[in-house]
Amino acid sequence: MNLALWIAAGLLAVVALTGGISKTFVPKDKLAALHGGGWTAGASVGFVKTLGVLELLAAVGLILPAVLDIAPVLVPVTAACWVLLMVGAMITHGRRREFALVGLNLIYLALAAFIAWGRFGPGSFTA
Repeated sequence: MNLALWIAAGLLAVVALTGGISKTFVPKDKLAALHGGGWTAGASVGFVKTLGVLELLAAVGLILPAVLDIAPVLVPVTAACWVLLMVGAMITHGRRREFALVGLNLIYLALAAFIAWGRFGPGSFTA
């Protein structure tokens, strides 16, 4: 169980890091031209950058607290927050009829829910 949770957290951290870097450092007009980035056309630069920074923090929060053994409870808290972020992403992509992206967000949501459940419960760092 522990190995599966680490793999899921690593995969999700890579996804968060990739999304965070692109939203934080790629100009909004370039993001809007990319597949799946059309939603940024209707969002402010500040909003897109804020989401990017939150994703970067999520990438850190999914791995670093456990590795450093400093407040490892932040791992499932981060995963639970990622679930909420993915609900918002699914709503946004659903409104735009980008159902393939809704499915992808659902996979990310499931990974995050697995991490939150596992690290709050049977795979807790305190168990």
